[in-house]
Amino acid sequence: MRFGALILLVAAFATAQDRQPACKNCAEWNIAQKPFKIYGNSYYVGTHGLGSVLIASTAGHVLIDGALPESVPQIVANIKALGFRVEDIRVIVNSHVHFDHAGGIAELQKLSGARVVASKWSADVLKKGTMARDDPQFIGSRPIAPVAKVETVRDRETLSAGAVTITAHLTPGHTPGGTSWTWQSCENSRCLNLVYADSLTPVSSDGYLFSKNKDLLDGFEESYGFLNKTPCDILITPHPSFSKLFERLEARASKPNAMVDTNACIALSTDMHDRLKARLATERGQ
Repeated sequence: MRFGALILLVAAFATAQDRQPACKNCAEWNIAQKPFKIYGNSYYVGTHGLGSVLIASTAGHVLIDGALPESVPQIVANIKALGFRVEDIRVIVNSHVHFDHAGGIAELQKLSGARVVASKWSADVLKKGTMARDDPQFIGSRPIAPVAKVETVRDRETLSAGAVTITAHLTPGHTPGGTSWTWQSCENSRCLNLVYADSLTPVSSDGYLFSKNKDLLDGFEESYGFLNKTPCDILITPHPSFSKLFERLEARASKPNAMVDTNACIALSTDMHDRLKARLATERGQ
């Protein structure tokens, strides 16, 4: 992308942002982050507050999550800084369709021509651009730019781009269509299991009661079960703070294996489960 085109892209996002509801966290979420190799062919290309992962191969790449609309120029620049081309992204997938993780997908799809693939519930939101009424954060949610064509993926279905293969795991809770992704990356003869685990925090609009939604509560429990059982050497999350990604990156300077934590998925499951229990206790006390 030429510099002039990038400036126009930034200006377009700024204009669109003026028409959005206020977002008190967006500036902090969108703080610039230097891209880096996570392991093997997996790279962090997101902002400091919002995850986006490129899984690369010589015959095409997979991109997980698109962050905010205004994050797109940074994601594009990060991919280029690593020596890759946005045009070589073949598949874009998503954790969940809130604006801070799916807001940039439509523009990234236009720039790359990639397939966009999501769970059925999430695909419906991506195509319409408006939040579904059964989302716990429906009231006051920000719309996203609609994606013209979205394919659907089933639980445990695999997707491929070049030499990259990833597996979808439906992990509802934070939204009904939440999806986590697993794949392997290798360095020499050592292959590790990477997990991009969707958010499982019980966050909602004012007045919403998780205790009144049995289907979503059952979904939370199934999602915790996935995290407890799935092979998990390196954990990444849509908000990198939840997986302590940058603390592990800093520690890697003196401890080369610091990115690996085989207990991280179980620890995340326990933390998220405790948050849900606390939320339900609060609801019962109302």
